[in-house]
Amino acid sequence: MFKLISSIRQRDPAQPTFCEVFFSYPGFHAVVWHNIAHFLWRLRLKALARFAAYLARVWTGIEIHPAASLGKRLFIDHGLGVVIGATVEMGDDVTLYHGVTLGGRGNDGTGKRHPTLKNNVMIGAGAKVLGAITLGEDSRVGANSVVTKDIPDSCTAVGIPARLVAGMEKSATYGLPYSVDPDPVGDTIAKLLNDVYEIKKELNIHDEEDGEADQNERHKIGEWMGDSI
Repeated sequence: MFKLISSIRQRDPAQPTFCEVFFSYPGFHAVVWHNIAHFLWRLRLKALARFAAYLARVWTGIEIHPAASLGKRLFIDHGLGVVIGATVEMGDDVTLYHGVTLGGRGNDGTGKRHPTLKNNVMIGAGAKVLGAITLGEDSRVGANSVVTKDIPDSCTAVGIPARLVAGMEKSATYGLPYSVDPDPVGDTIAKLLNDVYEIKKELNIHDEEDGEADQNERHKIGEWMGDSI
């Protein structure tokens, strides 16, 4: 318990005191409650384990299945809305932000159907990691991303669906590197449309009809981008 609190104090930029973490950090309380629930689950007292997990969810807003295997020094920052599925396996020093879901995809059967997180993984706020996939050591998932494929060690994935990107600062907030464009595809299309508009303008072919067509084209592409998201 003391090592967990010390780890939270070191990793939280707010630099809380020992008493702040002990009395008012729901992420800390959720981990303590889970240890109790997991112990009861291993004793095959599943009803009691479920009840302990339910109390933890009511108290903290964090839902962790009692069968989930958590590593040492798990830090759930803020925590509200975090969901951790039954077959999740987690290494040490993992960081999860609020709204994270470590879940299944609904068609994975009854075996291993939730993610495996190696050591030092960070998952940003609102991200969804789904299925029996593996996130390698020191990997990062950007805020609000949806991950359905493995992430190699020391890599960052962002977007919907998540894709690997270059440039990763381990200190980046919410797992989203400062140097990464959160929507490179959309920005590239927008730049191309702008270039076409400028070329037509320079060639004096941007009359009223072309302008309306250009606006319609932009509108259609915008709708397509919205539907694809």
